[in-house]
Amino acid sequence: MTTTRTTDPTAAVGLDDIVAAREVLAGVATYTPMEESRWLSDLAGGPVRLKCENLQRCGSFKIRGAYLRMSRLSAEERANGVVAASAGNHAQGVALAAQMLGIRATVFMPVGAPIPKEKATRGYGAEVLFHGGSVDEALGRAREYAAETGAVLIHPFDHVDIVAGQGTLGLELLEQSPGVRTVLVPTGGGGLLAGVALALKASDPSIRVVGVQAENAAAYPGSLEAGEPVALTSMSTMADGIAVGRPGDVPFAAVSDHVDEIVTVSEEMMSRALLALLERAKMVVEPAGAAAVAALMAAPGLVETPAVAVLSGGNIDPLLLGKVIRHGMAAAGRFLSLRVCVPDRPGGLAQLLVDVAGAGANVLDVWHERISPELRIDEVEVRIHAETRGDPHAADVIARLRERGYRVEETGPA
Repeated sequence: MTTTRTTDPTAAVGLDDIVAAREVLAGVATYTPMEESRWLSDLAGGPVRLKCENLQRCGSFKIRGAYLRMSRLSAEERANGVVAASAGNHAQGVALAAQMLGIRATVFMPVGAPIPKEKATRGYGAEVLFHGGSVDEALGRAREYAAETGAVLIHPFDHVDIVAGQGTLGLELLEQSPGVRTVLVPTGGGGLLAGVALALKASDPSIRVVGVQAENAAAYPGSLEAGEPVALTSMSTMADGIAVGRPGDVPFAAVSDHVDEIVTVSEEMMSRALLALLERAKMVVEPAGAAAVAALMAAPGLVETPAVAVLSGGNIDPLLLGKVIRHGMAAAGRFLSLRVCVPDRPGGLAQLLVDVAGAGANVLDVWHERISPELRIDEVEVRIHAETRGDPHAADVIARLRERGYRVEETGPA
């Protein structure tokens, strides 16, 4: 829950600032669509809509704040260039804004940043350098670079212009979904959440604003409890877009004063949400972009409708997308990974496949292993990936195979 602060370093950011930011961003940021979601509405028992910022320029909301911040640099600052740190989305926003404004840009990315995000950032003309294993470590190097070269640091979330720029999404949301009662926003450092909350609460303080973090990279709950930003000691999440170890001072104040609740979601639930968005909404999103929908799916009864879930980004590595889809299917009981011991005799494998098909499962992949210390001399091991219709069907497939005399162990998806 939120805490009250006596001082507010975002006091200069108000509705007038966000409205002014919108004027600057006219013709730069796309007015992204708001889509009805029948399946989420049925789940929540009332209207639910999706704010599709995954369809924004550069594939995320980041262009809003990056362009506003950089458009206000002096001629001398522009001549010195800019530097940023990002796992990919802010990097692309900064790179595109720099290209549009004629500013030289250098971006530090953590080692292992998604290749498509790196290539897109280079494609917009920015120089990309790698440093550290997290956004926080890359940000530390970006600060050093700024001190060494005079380049202006374009922080991904900790600046009043960034917060005001991201807040323009909130203005669009109010126009597209009048009467909204709950808004769920994916949250890392808090720039988007702070800006959206400021815009919404200025219009209607009764709108419930919920920030959503990955449970293995959730810096806000502990920080709000402490009353100040507190850095995490470790993080582990596939949602690189919201993997931030310490909230920014600027957005933290706004989040403390204007956000009603911070919730966390598991990796499995983000996988399920990503898969559901792909299948049901025909929307490609990254794990961070699916976080708000994951929270709604995890606790639909706690969301007052009409509600809006923000899809904050759609930049996902195709290889990660395939892996997340498999995990999402497994979490939903639709992707079954089995290790089965079968008799080592002619026709043994063929009979196993007949038995799996007879249980109504669709075999996707098969691996055959003859040498293992866990096998008896008259056995071979077969690993199977199969598609099922959900948890009850998956359990029935396993039960039927055991009834047929197979030794069966369920394993995680590859």
